Amino acid sequence: MTAQNEKYTTDDLILGAHLSISCGLHKALEEAESLGCRALQIFTKNASTWREKTLSDNEITEFDRLREKTGISAIASHTAYLINPAAKDPAIREKSTEALKQELIRCGELKLPWVVLHPGSHMGDGEKTGIKRIAETISHIFSRLPDNSTRLLLETTAGQGTSLGCRFEQLAEIMQKIPYPQRLGICLDTCHIFAAGYDISNKKAYDKTIKNFDRILGIKNLFLIHVNDALKPCGSRVDRHAHIGKGMIGDKGFSCLVKDSRLAHIPKILETPKKNNGENMDPANLAHLRALYLS
Repeated sequence: MTAQNEKYTTDDLILGAHLSISCGLHKALEEAESLGCRALQIFTKNASTWREKTLSDNEITEFDRLREKTGISAIASHTAYLINPAAKDPAIREKSTEALKQELIRCGELKLPWVVLHPGSHMGDGEKTGIKRIAETISHIFSRLPDNSTRLLLETTAGQGTSLGCRFEQLAEIMQKIPYPQRLGICLDTCHIFAAGYDISNKKAYDKTIKNFDRILGIKNLFLIHVNDALKPCGSRVDRHAHIGKGMIGDKGFSCLVKDSRLAHIPKILETPKKNNGENMDPANLAHLRALYLS
């Protein structure tokens, strides 16, 4: 059965959104505060290029100042989309290794607790080979950054193409092969697991999925949740996010999620579409989750 609080207010919810850093890293914290968020996800660089970014002392100082001012400390970074530790091409794996290393360095400088990584795609070389490459790459990076305190979160994926991480067992195997358990964790994406075949659209299905997650990966290893509705049906393996309550997961599934006391301590981050007919939808999606929590 889903554990729920008998009495609660929206102050108990640790909600946030992925917000832009286009006007500066610290500006994302200001926007998060204006939305009433207690959590935040950002990119620390342009997520669509290999070009790296070196943070200035002023950027780090301003970020620290705004974090203290806003009180928002549950902050995650998301790695660049190009990173693929499981890549077939050795040159791509080498670029991915350096990019992930630099991301962890930036996150360490910003004192971010987590960085989220899509595990990677084996590109036709098979699941076992891909998992082996991912584990070797991450282990190598960790060995080169012994004092880095940012925890790397492997994100559940939808299973498009040859991507890995769409089954809980795949993520468990990756983690088991990396001899740094204290530096690893999981980020669960609701759209991704639904697309991968884990139904959470009603109470019975939700409870079954969370039970399976706990059995295979352990709720103790879950540090972040991406809260996205799904445009496509369960098991479609198509990663298309929808506004909360407007997709195939629907209100029943998200009501179960936000009321589950086992997950109350875990920050929940929106990655839903930003606009609808020109309207900024983050306030509406956050309000919808808060309303479900109180219903």
